[in-house]
Amino acid sequence: MMGFYILIGAISLVSWLISKKLKDKFKKYSKVQLRNGMSGAEIAEKMLADHGIVDVKVISTPGMLTDHYNPQNKTVNLSEGVYNQRNASAAAVAAHECGHAVQHAEAYSYLTMRSQLVPIVSVTSKFSQWLVFGGLILGAASGAAGIGFYIAIAGLIFMGFATLFSFITLPVEYDASNRALAWLKNKNMVSQEELAGATDALKWAARTYLVAALGSLAMLLYWGLQILGGRD
Repeated sequence: MMGFYILIGAISLVSWLISKKLKDKFKKYSKVQLRNGMSGAEIAEKMLADHGIVDVKVISTPGMLTDHYNPQNKTVNLSEGVYNQRNASAAAVAAHECGHAVQHAEAYSYLTMRSQLVPIVSVTSKFSQWLVFGGLILGAASGAAGIGFYIAIAGLIFMGFATLFSFITLPVEYDASNRALAWLKNKNMVSQEELAGATDALKWAARTYLVAALGSLAMLLYWGLQILGGRD
C-alpha cells in the first residue's frame, strides 16, 4: 500500500502546483484591462451571436473558476469574477466556455462522447475503488481465481470508464480554447498583449485537465498491476 500512498501524494502535489499556477496566471491577467471595455458576459454574448447561436443564455454563477457550459439547459455559466470583469482573464474564460456552446451546436464528436459517458461515469466512479479494495481483500491479489478477483476486475473496468472520460475531455477542452482564441483574434476583440495573456491563461487551464487524465491513468495502471500482476 506504500506505493499507492506515494502515487496519490505525487498526483496531489502536481495537481496542487498546477492549480496554484493557474490561479496566479488568472490573477495576473485580471490586471490587463481590455481596450474594448467589454465584460466577460458581453464577450460571451457576442461570440454566441457571431456563431449564430440564439438558444444559449449567459448567466452568472457563484465562486471562483466555477465557469462551465451546461449542455442540458444550454447555459454559459460564468463566475462572478468573469461575468462582470473587463480584463484578459475574463475574456479568455468567457470565450472558452462559449467554445463549448459552439461545439454543442456543431455536434462536435468528442463533446458528444463525453456527454454520453457522463451518466455512466457518475455511477461507476462511486463504486470503482470499493470494488477494487473489496476484491483485493477477498483474495484477488493472491492469484486465486475466485469471486474476489472478478469483483476487483469489475472495479478496474469501472475505473477505466473514468480514465476514458478524462482523456476524452482533453480534446474537448483544447478545442474549446482554440476556438476561443481564434475568435478573439479574428474578430479583433483583444490587443496583442491581451491575446497573449488569454493564451497563457487558457494554456494553464488545459494543463489541469492533462494532469487529471494522467493521474487517472496512473491509478488505473497501478491497480491493474496489483490485481493482474499478483496472479500466478
